Amino acid sequence: MAAPELDRQLLAILAADIVGYSRMMEADEPGTIARMKSLRRELADPLIARHRGRIVKVMGDGVLVVFGSVVDAVACACALQAGVAERNATQPEGERLVFRIGINLGDVAVDEGDVYGDGVNIAARLEQLCEPGGVAVSGTAYDQLHGKLGLPLEFAGEQAVKNIARPIRVYRAAPPGGSRLPAAEPARPALALPDKPSLAVLPFANMSGDAEQEYFADGITEEIITALSRIAGLFVIARNSSFVYRGKVVEIRQVGRELGVRYVLEGSVRKAGNRVRITAQLIEAATGSHLWAERYDGDLADVFELQDRVAAEVAGAIEPTLRRAEVERVRDKPTGSLDAYDLYLRALQHAFVIEAEHIQKALDYADRALAIDPDYAVAHAMKAWALGIRDIDQLAGPPAEGSAEAIVLHARRATGPSVLDSMALALGAAALTRIGADHASGLDACRRAVDLNPNSALALGIGAMVHVLCGHYAQALDWATRAMRRSPRDPLSFLMNNALAHAHLYGGRPAEALDYAAAAIRAAPLFIPPHCVTVAARAELGQMEEARAAAAALMIVRPSFRIAWRRRAPFLDRARNDALLIALAQAGLPE
Repeated sequence: MAAPELDRQLLAILAADIVGYSRMMEADEPGTIARMKSLRRELADPLIARHRGRIVKVMGDGVLVVFGSVVDAVACACALQAGVAERNATQPEGERLVFRIGINLGDVAVDEGDVYGDGVNIAARLEQLCEPGGVAVSGTAYDQLHGKLGLPLEFAGEQAVKNIARPIRVYRAAPPGGSRLPAAEPARPALALPDKPSLAVLPFANMSGDAEQEYFADGITEEIITALSRIAGLFVIARNSSFVYRGKVVEIRQVGRELGVRYVLEGSVRKAGNRVRITAQLIEAATGSHLWAERYDGDLADVFELQDRVAAEVAGAIEPTLRRAEVERVRDKPTGSLDAYDLYLRALQHAFVIEAEHIQKALDYADRALAIDPDYAVAHAMKAWALGIRDIDQLAGPPAEGSAEAIVLHARRATGPSVLDSMALALGAAALTRIGADHASGLDACRRAVDLNPNSALALGIGAMVHVLCGHYAQALDWATRAMRRSPRDPLSFLMNNALAHAHLYGGRPAEALDYAAAAIRAAPLFIPPHCVTVAARAELGQMEEARAAAAALMIVRPSFRIAWRRRAPFLDRARNDALLIALAQAGLPE
């Protein structure tokens, strides 16, 4: 049955939202709602009706309005911004409602009063690009508007916007008289972005109504800045620059431009009795998109312990979030414009997907990064890691001749005495221990990685497995548990779960090992070590039927598996590893 034909119309779409809405709602929800209702009733709704607009939907702080004419849409937007500025002149700074408005002309689908399509999406993206108090107009709308309202229209260049294939021409409108629409604050010149992930931590807002708690909110902010500054691959704005925004309602895009950062962390502290609730959220400055948010509850009985805990957990959670965001950022970047860092990010996208095709792509990108920068430690580490998964773990068949030596060579380049990158040290440590059987150097590199970034879930997780290889099961449990606590939803959790599974099995707790092995297998079905733990744990528990079933499952995902592969693993506790090998043989796995 054919789908019904859509009603398509050429409409001017106006998208608007309120700057700093989330923070205003958290500070004074009833007052903010009351001010919004008053502004709509007294100003916005009458202006929209007067300019023959129709409100399609209201979404919290945002509104979508359609007009039959671009002239009506822009005239309405400018009148609204002028009226809002006049109202704000008599309001305290913290109570001002400041709008951003984007306008586009596009062919949209109309269904039951709602509108859909790229025309709507572009209006929303323009609103996100707009300065506070301003009106941004697309090129298609400008072509219809030019010269009809007597408004100065300033060309702001072509902008690439999310999910829209082609760049969008953007114009900024000013009200009659030629003056620029009032913004919340005069915009400062934009700073160039650094060549690595960059972040500003805004002072956490004190929502307690108690001035005495300002010190606690400031302390939380400073602890988080310190913790994040220990991540070698992250550019963090210093406290003095971040704190100029203290107590102000600011627009995140403005902060990103003025401080030259790609990401902004903001949060709040609310006290009730002797309990405190801390919220934090990570935002991509250019788009305003929320990447991560969390809430922490604690007791003020030990203020400094609480500050340390929250700072550690925020830093631990942000690192994998930024890792994913950075990989996503370069995913669609033209391959000809990639530098060594971008190529490393491309390699990172594939290196932990335990499939032959992905591991080969990680190797290819690592090679390209090293061709640009032969001393790039983290690219050497990525090459050592990916070669180890491909050849030593035999993901793609028998290893190439000389592969083990190449892995150790790249691992040593990744863990040299001058290396200050936690990721490079951790991956290099894994290779040195698993392939080079150099347990002392592997442990040293792991400890250096964690000293550099105590909250890195990746460094802690890989370090946990290095401790297992060294026979340090209590330390392995401690490091892996800390890794899971720092980043409980990390895509690399299979590494932590694998370390926990081994530590429990080799520590004499096969029943506990099974749950962690199962979690690792669910996350990475082709990763063989947790399959081996499952087989051995079932056998040690006397569950031979289940052990044979687990062995059969292993052979399905890796038909080339042989016990001899596991026999070469450099576990210092040989007696314990020999017991695992015996269990694998009892379950019917081939020698």
